Amino acid sequence: MRVAVITGGVGGARFLRGLQALTHTPQWTDLSITAIANIGDDITLHDLRICPDLDTVMYTLGGGIDNERGWGRTDETFTVHSELTAYGAGPAWFGLGDRDLATHLIRTQMLNAGYALSDVTAALCKRWDIGIELLPMSNDRIETHVTVDHDGERKAMHFQQWWLEHKAEIPAQSFAFVGADTATAAPGVIAALSEADAIVLAPSNPVVSIAPVLAVPGIKEAVMQRPVVGVSPIIAGAAVRGYADACLRAIDVETDAAAVARHFGARAHGGLLNGWLVDDSDHEVCAALTDEGIVTKAVPLWMRDVPTASAMAEASLLLAQDLGA
Repeated sequence: MRVAVITGGVGGARFLRGLQALTHTPQWTDLSITAIANIGDDITLHDLRICPDLDTVMYTLGGGIDNERGWGRTDETFTVHSELTAYGAGPAWFGLGDRDLATHLIRTQMLNAGYALSDVTAALCKRWDIGIELLPMSNDRIETHVTVDHDGERKAMHFQQWWLEHKAEIPAQSFAFVGADTATAAPGVIAALSEADAIVLAPSNPVVSIAPVLAVPGIKEAVMQRPVVGVSPIIAGAAVRGYADACLRAIDVETDAAAVARHFGARAHGGLLNGWLVDDSDHEVCAALTDEGIVTKAVPLWMRDVPTASAMAEASLLLAQDLGA
């Protein structure tokens, strides 16, 4: 079974780790996984190109992630960051780890030498032996910016500043995926989507992880040709991680598993979804969403460890198969 996963953030990386574990079981030995990762979070700091979502997937699947935080390297130190801050060479709000710094240095050197981001990502992943194909959504520069009203004026700031420095406490007025409308999907992305038996929307932030990927010309059109199962990032009316509620509020979507499904829309009515997984605690929405054209199943969605993530990932594949994938 060929599966393409649109992903971003910690939730997406942990979901992929669950899928990765399935490839070692007798039932899923033929499972082939391509992850298409958001790059809207990418930022340049200290002349280094930093790709948080690509790195979170790479470290998580390669066994180098700090599991408690969900991002960054295990056994990380922040000596360089502390020294830069002491010199006043900010921003202090971005925690640049010493081990992580090596990844950014190599990536930036390769990009400056003319290599495409997809080639750089493949080269970095060789060290980690992640067991899947990891593709950036594009080789072009795309950044998510947030429009806010702050200090008496309307201004735009990079998503990372809004997320990390301000902790999404300044209400977002809108999000812009700068560069997405003129970008081209990275090599292999359209083929992976077009040839997939099923496409899965990982339990990632719908607004700033999934939407930027779909904003690249050609990607949404390819997605619409294949069966799509989404996994809710909302459980019992709350975001599993981060500030997804602040993002959803900005686009007038309730922090609710059913509301997010309706935001993506039913395929039968021109939307994305054929199927949708919600947590057991949200089982009451299944009948209504199914009647609206989104076949919805309730399963445990808390990814407490690899086995629970694997069980959740398997549920998404089984639902895709039930839908005829």
